[in-house]
Amino acid sequence: MKKIYLDNNATTALDPRVIEAMQEVLTPIPFNSSSIHSFGQESKKLLTKSRDTIAHALHVKPQEIVFTSGATEALNLLLRGFYTPGTHIITSNVEHPAVRETLQALEKQGAKVTYLPAGLWGAVQPHQLIEALTPETRLIVLMAANNITGVKTDIAAIADIAQQRNIPFIVDGVQVLGKEIFHISPGISAMAFSGHKLHGPAGSGFAFIRSSTKLLPQITGGSQEYGRRAGTENLLGIVGLAKAIELLATELPAATERMRTLRDRLTEGLMENLGNIVVHGQGPRICNTAHMGFPGIDGETLLLQLDLAGLAASHGSACTSGGLEPSPILLNMQIPASLARTSIRFSLSRTTTPQEIDTAIELVTQLVKKQKNLIL
Repeated sequence: MKKIYLDNNATTALDPRVIEAMQEVLTPIPFNSSSIHSFGQESKKLLTKSRDTIAHALHVKPQEIVFTSGATEALNLLLRGFYTPGTHIITSNVEHPAVRETLQALEKQGAKVTYLPAGLWGAVQPHQLIEALTPETRLIVLMAANNITGVKTDIAAIADIAQQRNIPFIVDGVQVLGKEIFHISPGISAMAFSGHKLHGPAGSGFAFIRSSTKLLPQITGGSQEYGRRAGTENLLGIVGLAKAIELLATELPAATERMRTLRDRLTEGLMENLGNIVVHGQGPRICNTAHMGFPGIDGETLLLQLDLAGLAASHGSACTSGGLEPSPILLNMQIPASLARTSIRFSLSRTTTPQEIDTAIELVTQLVKKQKNLIL
């Protein structure tokens, strides 16, 4: 049986057109864009073209794109680069570990961090942010869409608040790029993105940093990336990343609608077959994600049974250790641990087919019913 992959919030398969673009530069020729000879100049042309492609797609300036090894590095660069000792930072209690753990490290250096509760809604709402602001607030950090539940934050409204108060606003954009069309509001100071979440290569990513902002580099030792991120660029990964983003102009919004339709087909099919399913997150969700609780069963067992049957899903973030414990995000949303332990995240991609979804409905239904019968 052909395996079905429904863990696309963890990583996505390389688009064949991305592979083709990368193969064109995968040669024995030495590439280093910092070198002044002809080889270096060819490398620089490729780097410049890739940067221009991404900037054009996002409607920003090329010099506002800073290439990194991925979103985790980009978020570290932004959080540590914007931080000034002793200031107040506002975030949520459902952020990715790349944000949460970095902020915890900054707290040890004197940062005062407010973790706003997302609650059952699944995301911080604008009124919560307004209530949490103090005269000492110097940074706001929130994700555009949650990697566990898919719930979207009203980034545009919060960007307006940040702009009115002249407070830097960092957005984790990992789960939105590649899934739907979006615009970078004027109130957003910086965003972080990752290539392997949108059918590009792992080890590639970038930060958008508005040219009017000041940022302290975190990796030093060279003048690359406008002095904001030292080190020879991963040209192969950058070319693949740029191609993956270039493809979105033709893939979206049609892919958005396909993923949403199939996500809803999966959810509705399981609800019809199993009845008492709980979909986590009451707020609007990104098109490809459904995190569902199956009361009365063990989520870890179901996850392993699905894998043996050829269907890949997950409990939550691939960046958390172990991966089989209840998601801290669900627990922070005040979802009972007993329900969180029954929960599985299904995340689709633009290559997911109706046949795969129908097979997934059949497999999950069979395994949940079997497990319930065994328990009874």
